[in-house]
Amino acid sequence: MNDLAQQLGLSFLAASWLPQVLMLIAAVVVVNLGAYYLLRHVEKIAARTSAVWDDALIRSARKPLTLIVWVAGVAFAFQIVHEHSGAPIFAFVIPTRDTVIIAALAWFLLKLISHATHSIMTRSAVMKDALDHTTIDALSKLGRFTVVIISALVILQTLGFSVSGVLAFGGIGGIAVGFAAKDMLANFFGGLTIYLDRPFAVGEWIRSPEKQIEGTVEYIGWRHTRVRAFNKNPIYVPNALFTTIVVENPTRMTNRRIKETIGIRYADLGKMAAIVADVKAKLQAHPEIDTDATLIVNFNEFAASSLDFFIYTFTKTVEWVHFHEVKQDVLLKVAAIIQAHGAEIAFPTRTLHIESGPDMAQTGSGEPPTLCREAG
Repeated sequence: MNDLAQQLGLSFLAASWLPQVLMLIAAVVVVNLGAYYLLRHVEKIAARTSAVWDDALIRSARKPLTLIVWVAGVAFAFQIVHEHSGAPIFAFVIPTRDTVIIAALAWFLLKLISHATHSIMTRSAVMKDALDHTTIDALSKLGRFTVVIISALVILQTLGFSVSGVLAFGGIGGIAVGFAAKDMLANFFGGLTIYLDRPFAVGEWIRSPEKQIEGTVEYIGWRHTRVRAFNKNPIYVPNALFTTIVVENPTRMTNRRIKETIGIRYADLGKMAAIVADVKAKLQAHPEIDTDATLIVNFNEFAASSLDFFIYTFTKTVEWVHFHEVKQDVLLKVAAIIQAHGAEIAFPTRTLHIESGPDMAQTGSGEPPTLCREAG
C-alpha cells in the first residue's frame, strides 16, 4: 500500500498521522450533528416557556457553536500534522484558531443582543407593556458597540500587540480626531442625552417653534433624529440641536384644551347671566369634559361690537380627531343655549352718526339725522 502511494505521488496517504486526522474530522462531524439535534430539541422545549432569554440564547448559539467546534477540530488536526512534518507554516494555526474563536464568541454575543432586543420589543407590542422602546434600542446599540470594541482589543492582544500601546495611541489620536470631528461628537453626545433623559421617543409627536420642527419621531440614531412632518416630508435633525432648543412633546399631554371667546349682541345684555350659567352647567354635565380640571365660563368683556364671554375647559381625550368632534359638539350646544334664550351671536358692526348742520337746516327738509348701521 505504501509502495502504491509512492508510485501515484500520494505519499501523504501513507503518513502515520493521516488516520488520526481522519478520526478527528469524523469526531468533529459527529459532535456537530449531536449539537445540532440537541439544540433543536432544547429550542422546542424553550419555545413552550414565556421567558425571552432562553429562546434568544439557543438561536444565537447555533451557528457560532458550529464554527467553534469546526475551528477547534481543524486546528487540532493541523497540530498533529505539524508535529509530524515540522513545517513552519503550521505555527500560525494557534493564533488563527484563537482569533476565530474570539470572533465567534463576539458573533454569538451580537446575535444574542439582537434576538433578545427583537423578542422584548415584539412581546411588549403584543402584551402592550409600558416599555420604552427607545431605551431598549439604545441599550442594544451600546451593548453591540461594547462587544465589538472589547473583541477587537482581545484579538489584538492574542495576536501579540500591546493593548496598552494601542490604548495610548488611541488616546493621542482621539484628541486629534475630537478637534476634527467635534460636530460628530456633539451629535453623538446629543443622542446619548436623548436616550438618557428621554424627552421623546419613537412614535411621539414633537415640535420646536424656534426651528420650525414639527412631526412624528421615526428614528433616533447616534448622529441624527428623523422626524416625519405632517406633510409627510422627512426632517433630519442633528442630535446636537436638541441640547440647545426647547422641544414640546404634545403626545404626553394629559388633556386637550378648549379656549373660545363668544360674543352676543348688546341688546341681549339682560340674558348674559342666564346664558353663562346654562353653558357652565352643560359643560359640567358633558361626558367628554374633564370636570376635575379647570373649567371657567364667565362674562369677560364689553367689546366693540359684542358682549363677550369665554369658555376655558379641558377634554378627557387627547386624540386629535376625537378632540375636534368634542369641540364641535360643545360649540353647537353653546349656540343652541344662546338661541334658546332668544339671544343672538354678535357679528362686527359699525354705527355711523351724521349730525345736522347749517347746510341741512337751509334745505328745510326737516329730516332727522341719519343713522346707518353696516356690517364691518
